[in-house]
Amino acid sequence: QVQLMESGGGLEQPGGSLRLSCAASGNIFRINDMGWYRQAPGKEREWVAVINSVGSTNYADSAKGRFTISRDNAKNTVFLQMNSLRPEDTAVYSCYVILTNARTYWGQGTQVTVSS
Repeated sequence: QVQLMESGGGLEQPGGSLRLSCAASGNIFRINDMGWYRQAPGKEREWVAVINSVGSTNYADSAKGRFTISRDNAKNTVFLQMNSLRPEDTAVYSCYVILTNARTYWGQGTQVTVSS
């Protein structure tokens, strides 16, 4: 009953930047965590970043120092600013929200390709 709509993926060169966004709608009471996972071809799903309801953030080591997660609570939207992109960042990026009832919902995924 919760839908997540992502945007911002695409093709970027190594060293470039992309900003992903994900807006939640539907039966939202209160959102606890909002975050991002990614999955590259042939690899397992990898957690990237999370932000809690008061703005505290955490990052995977691969994202630390390059990616920034933020949220707009009024718009139920989470963002992922990705700088200094590397070919290894190529993956399908999926946003997620965790409600206060512990239910988790996922976005449809958006393709990020980093290539020369």
